[in-house]
Amino acid sequence: MKRTALFLILFCLLASPLYAAGDAEKGKYILNMGGCISCHHTPNQKDADLSGGLAIKSPFGTFYVPNITPDPDVGIGGWSDDDFIAAMTKGISPDGSHYYPAFPYTSYTQMTRQDLLDLKAYLDTVAPSENVVPEHDIPFPFNMRFLMMGWKMMFFDEGTFTPNPNKSAAWNRGAYIVNGLAHCGECHTPRNSLGGSNTSKKFQGNPNGPDKEKIPNIRPKGWEEGDYRTALRMGMTPDGDFLGGSMGHVIAKTTSKLTKDDLNAVITYLIEFD
Repeated sequence: MKRTALFLILFCLLASPLYAAGDAEKGKYILNMGGCISCHHTPNQKDADLSGGLAIKSPFGTFYVPNITPDPDVGIGGWSDDDFIAAMTKGISPDGSHYYPAFPYTSYTQMTRQDLLDLKAYLDTVAPSENVVPEHDIPFPFNMRFLMMGWKMMFFDEGTFTPNPNKSAAWNRGAYIVNGLAHCGECHTPRNSLGGSNTSKKFQGNPNGPDKEKIPNIRPKGWEEGDYRTALRMGMTPDGDFLGGSMGHVIAKTTSKLTKDDLNAVITYLIEFD
């Protein structure tokens, strides 16, 4: 009887995927790759990078970015690892309600569980903030969260990134970063009248981006490897202009912080994208 119980325990352990505990140092890098600070910083407050409160205006109303510090009352301090992963990959809050896709779980769903655990480990180390974020200002009927169930059925493809065996390791790494962690398509792909991404025009720009900003094509005609590298590191385009608006913040907080290998992977994917 004891042997049978021991065998079952060993079988379950071997049959289940094993994950290392979250690594906060790796998580900090993932936070930068994900551009978390670009949205979750608190406007007009120094050293409040993840305390939330930024207002994002859209055709569906104004969304206020949440506090993701480990404060147990107004942040995510009471969340378990599984709560965090469900939010990031399924768009489901700990209380079971659906998140709006202004939170890009539609891209984060491609992240590996280990990367998510590392990110959560880092978020657990930041200073808690008691900053209370306003409720979303969304008119009827968009304020009815249960409608997101139907939206997800139409526009949400849940699932971890699957490498393309016909592509190089660099291409696959770039695809994982661009489509998952960095969620570039969330801004650089146009959306339909219901807020779903128009994947037939992926990365071709969005004339009606957040806060009515015109988001450009992420694959400009004629750009070569060096052009992408200079733009993503320094923000300078081949004609000597500089990228501004929200992209300026992304360059400062995200793309300029990528390792050489990851930046090269992103460039490889964008150049070879078809």
